[in-house]
Amino acid sequence: MVTPGPSAAPTPPASGTTLTPLEEELLRLAGSVPDPELPMVSLAELGVMRGLRLLGPGRVEVELTPTYTGCPALESMATDIERVLHDHGVPEVAVRTVLSPPWTTDAISAEGRRKLAESGIAPPAPRDATAGSPVPVALAVRCPHCGSTETELLSRFSSTACKALRRCAACGEPFDHFKEL
Repeated sequence: MVTPGPSAAPTPPASGTTLTPLEEELLRLAGSVPDPELPMVSLAELGVMRGLRLLGPGRVEVELTPTYTGCPALESMATDIERVLHDHGVPEVAVRTVLSPPWTTDAISAEGRRKLAESGIAPPAPRDATAGSPVPVALAVRCPHCGSTETELLSRFSSTACKALRRCAACGEPFDHFKEL
C-alpha cells in the first residue's frame, strides 16, 4: 500500500518497499485533485488520500477517507480521481472509501492550512496546540483577515458541515472556520 504522509508527498509502504516511478506519479496525480468544497486545497493537502495500489497492468485502486461519513462530496472526489487517472492512461480505476482510522483535521498538511487561511478560512488548530484534547473548551480562532483572536461564533454550521461561521471583533469581517475534529 502506498500512502501519503503529512506533507502530502508519497511515502513507501510500511513493509519498506520503495515506490516505482509510476506509483509515485499516479499518487501525485490523484492527490492533486482539488477538493470539490474547498477547491483551494488538493485532496492530498486535505489529508483524505489514504493510498494507492497498482492491482495489475492498467488497474489501480485508490483509498480515500472522507472528512466525515456523510460527506456529500465523496462521490465527486471519486469521480474526479477516476477522471484524472483515466486521462493519464489508467483504464481501470477503483476508488474505495476507508473509514478506519477516521480522518481528523490533523491530517491537513501545513500547505493546506496555509491555503485555507490565505483564502479567508481559518484553519483548524493542530492537535498538539490543544494540550492533548481533541478540541479545547475555550477555542481561540485567529481571524484570517487581520490575525486577531477576538472572534465570535455566529453559527456552528456554515456553507458545509465541516465549517463554522465566525466574525472578528477587531476588523468586523465574517469568515469560515474549518472545525477541529
